[in-house]
Amino acid sequence: MNSDSIHSQPSDGRVADATTGNWVDRLAPEFSRPYLRLSRADRPIGTWLLLIPCWWAIFVAAMADPDGLGLWDAWLFLGCGIGAFLMRGAGCTWNDLTDQDFDAKVARTRSRPLPSGQVSPKQAFAWMCIQSLIAFCILLTFPAAAIWLGVLSLGLVAIYPFAKRFTWWPQIFLGLAFNWGAFLAYAAHDGTLGWPAPALYLAGIAWTLFYDTVYAHQDKEDDALIGVKSTARLFAEKTKAWLLGFQILATAMLTLAVFLTGTTPLSMGIALIGVAGFFLHLSWQLRTLDMDNPDNCLMLFRANRDPGLIAMLGFFLAALV
Repeated sequence: MNSDSIHSQPSDGRVADATTGNWVDRLAPEFSRPYLRLSRADRPIGTWLLLIPCWWAIFVAAMADPDGLGLWDAWLFLGCGIGAFLMRGAGCTWNDLTDQDFDAKVARTRSRPLPSGQVSPKQAFAWMCIQSLIAFCILLTFPAAAIWLGVLSLGLVAIYPFAKRFTWWPQIFLGLAFNWGAFLAYAAHDGTLGWPAPALYLAGIAWTLFYDTVYAHQDKEDDALIGVKSTARLFAEKTKAWLLGFQILATAMLTLAVFLTGTTPLSMGIALIGVAGFFLHLSWQLRTLDMDNPDNCLMLFRANRDPGLIAMLGFFLAALV
């Protein structure tokens, strides 16, 4: 494995699976780097994967709304972006607090700030609270229904880190938490929930099962040694068949969400082109996947921003129409 392998251990505080040349390692003040690494700011893909279902929901809600897109949606677009960055950071900090003993035993994660001693648990907890409070201030600008949905999501966030201890399907718990923004952002568009929202939520959960199973294949050997459960270990050599099923389910639910908007045939057609692009990108990932190559798994996991944005672009153009 080459010198950029995810299993190499940096000696300057960098995290082993961080994006090469990321802005945290290059530009952030030195005192802030451990905290930004706790928030995974040096690994931005998680923010994208949390944010994209929110953006899906904004534009699908606009498709279903006779008034379409407005200036309020521009704030939702930006507010969800900032909120996703903060809440992903808070969630990752919580995850690292609960998993610091496990992380110290896994090659890919032992360089993280808590197991490597860059920050203390008390410092990490304070940082989690700061991020959550700023995100809550943004949430307060949204309608009441969205605020309550945001508060409810905290239960899912709190449970997720423990799921791998009691179920072979922790990826489902991640999907439940990571895609809650589909409900929140849909409600934030005009204060109510429509039928496309649960379809988007189910699509996001199936997509999460796809990409996070790929991600979990990086650690399957270490996970087996320390007793951590995952769909990667559960599916084993049948992983690709399961991934195909998740791909089909995610695409079907996105398609259903488009039809449930009740918009014009032209608008639906544009949106479905984006859904087709989503499906084709996941097909490429499935063909490219090497489950026994951690670098390949990480590369494909990071690639999942693109199919999400392809679908989002289709929804955006359809909302404009």
